[in-house]
Amino acid sequence: NTPLSTLTYEEIAMILNNKQKQYLKGLAHSLKPVVLLGQHGLTEGVLAEIDLALNHHELIKVKVSSEDREMKQLVMDAIVRETGAIKVQSMGHVLTIYRQATEPKIQLPRK
Repeated sequence: NTPLSTLTYEEIAMILNNKQKQYLKGLAHSLKPVVLLGQHGLTEGVLAEIDLALNHHELIKVKVSSEDREMKQLVMDAIVRETGAIKVQSMGHVLTIYRQATEPKIQLPRK
């Protein structure tokens, strides 16, 4: 059983099955976005903030306020790529991501 930190983003995304994604969606339902992206877009500071939030909570929502659909998608993809997180879902302007901490807080259901 390999720790998630040693795997690539693609390998991690494949590790989460539908049951686990559904479980995370359920947990995320009541969450409010912890990071809001403003007009300055995705900066180093924003990425650092997302990284901190992931370390602390594992499962977070990020609000990406962009009127341009393609731009919003690019920003969301960049967040997932840069943080090494797993995209659980995106609805409207809100991206839900998960990254297991070194000491996991969320117990994922078995496969």
